[in-house]
Amino acid sequence: MARILLTGFEPFGGEAVNPSWQAAELVAATPPDGLAVTAVQLPCVFGDALTALRAAVTDTRPDLVVSLGQAGGRPGVTVERVAINVDDARIPDNAGAQPIDVPVVPGGPAAYFSTLPVKACVASMREAGVPAALSNTAGTFVCNHVAYGLAHLLATELPHIRGGFIHVPWSPAQVTDGASPSLPVETVATGIRSMLLTAATTHDDLHVTEGATH
Repeated sequence: MARILLTGFEPFGGEAVNPSWQAAELVAATPPDGLAVTAVQLPCVFGDALTALRAAVTDTRPDLVVSLGQAGGRPGVTVERVAINVDDARIPDNAGAQPIDVPVVPGGPAAYFSTLPVKACVASMREAGVPAALSNTAGTFVCNHVAYGLAHLLATELPHIRGGFIHVPWSPAQVTDGASPSLPVETVATGIRSMLLTAATTHDDLHVTEGATH
């Protein structure tokens, strides 16, 4: 049985909830057949998030690591293709830190590609009826910090483990303007279950276009 570490974040930016953690909890409570899923909540704090992530990897010894984060304003679940080596925070993290143009890993590569079959993961979620897309930017806040830190950890110390990062939209409870996109957490969890099965069983990605013109 494949062991999966699934992480989500605590609330940040004044929010009462974070759908990334809510979805992770739901998936761990009812995982796909054949997968053992452990959910771990990460602090929305530069540095501390990577310390917690490393500890979780050490404790669970997973075959696959998928980290989830909130991307308010996106209409669907987005699989991140690349993480970049920079922290440039528009708002402070939950400890009040606001790094500007600071590398996630000093001297590390400029970027890492996900080792998930990202296009196959997108396709599997769409087949499950969940809006999904490929994304080429994880931002420069704590989500990208974790995406890059995870990729660096796996590339330099644990190359037998695959992993990547996925953004989820706001939940309906977080949207008060009546106009911003959102998805029920249960729908997000359905998509994550589908992509985890795909990621755990697929190594060769789909050769289909998911490119962007801007």
